[in-house]
Amino acid sequence: MARDPALKAVFMPVRPPTTFEETVERLGTAIRVGLLAPGSKLPAERKLATELGISRSTLREALTTLVQSGHLVSHRGRSGGTFVAEQPPLSELDADGVDDILSDAAWSVLDHRVAVEAGSVLLACERAKAEDLEKLEELVERMGDARDDFEAYRRGDIRFHIGLAEASHSPRLVGEMTEVQGRMSELIALIAHPDKVLTHSNSQHRKLVRLVSKGDSRQAVRLVREHIEGTEHILAGLLPRSA
Repeated sequence: MARDPALKAVFMPVRPPTTFEETVERLGTAIRVGLLAPGSKLPAERKLATELGISRSTLREALTTLVQSGHLVSHRGRSGGTFVAEQPPLSELDADGVDDILSDAAWSVLDHRVAVEAGSVLLACERAKAEDLEKLEELVERMGDARDDFEAYRRGDIRFHIGLAEASHSPRLVGEMTEVQGRMSELIALIAHPDKVLTHSNSQHRKLVRLVSKGDSRQAVRLVREHIEGTEHILAGLLPRSA
């Protein structure tokens, strides 16, 4: 397909470490704003992976997420390939119940989450007790066993992040974390959850517990920001903002 400068930017190399998430964001946004038109065919997998500077396995996971979310469709055969859906979901904000969830106020919960998570991790590095760390480790194991059951995984995920706030021994932060996790659930329910995402997310959970146990607040805050950023990229690619 012929590409104007805006479309060329869609296929620029993706930067690590959030290559999967940024690929979903890049393609999802391009579909939503019409740079990739309904019915148009994406470049062949090998070519697209090369253009984006990512592995073919990472590209497949990103494409699978976009297929599961209804943004792309995949057809087999000689004339097959990956195509933009004729009617991508959430392209308009008048769908029942969606406009309220995707308001600017709802998007601001992402900023709120950064502040609450970073503050919780910072204080947890200073104050966490052995029983706090043991509880977090148990939740990591529970999530590792629940990757095929997203509802169970998400329950463990919520408890893990609330557990980080509990490890800060700040009742105020526990309340704030509980609120922000509830708001995040409204957004997360609208996107797909392939195994690659859950595996990577839980790997970060495990590293986070290790950093908290060492009291390494600088690296722990950096990791929790990266952890949250992955979710932000996917949401930014699949969900529109209100005008």
